[in-house]
Amino acid sequence: MLRPVRGPLIALILGTVGLSGCGGGLSDTEQVQTTVDAFGKATAAKDYQRLCDELLAPGLVDEVESSGLPCESALREGLGDVQAPTLTIGAIKVDGDKATAEVNSAAQGQPPSRDTLQLTRVNDAWRIASLAGE
Repeated sequence: MLRPVRGPLIALILGTVGLSGCGGGLSDTEQVQTTVDAFGKATAAKDYQRLCDELLAPGLVDEVESSGLPCESALREGLGDVQAPTLTIGAIKVDGDKATAEVNSAAQGQPPSRDTLQLTRVNDAWRIASLAGE
């Protein structure tokens, strides 16, 4: 069951409803940061296909699709009105195949929010799994 969240970007995604491992010796922390950064950029670009196919974990995609819409359509419906979204990454903690990333998000006309993203490793790539409370 999805719970309401405060973040303007994150709330819209999760309320309506990993980048591939980058070889080359990037640490898990750097890979998590890359995934979260890509999440912010894909959200700002309204690249719903990339969000669903590359950045959200399969379990989260299933939750989003439980609304009866394909993932891309559900995100389009939830994010369509968001303007000028930004995401700033704070502390990242990695524990095996799980990680958390503190994020500050904002969007035009909406109050800023601080949330914690949970990530999971899926086939050697980090994916956004859910939100955790502050």
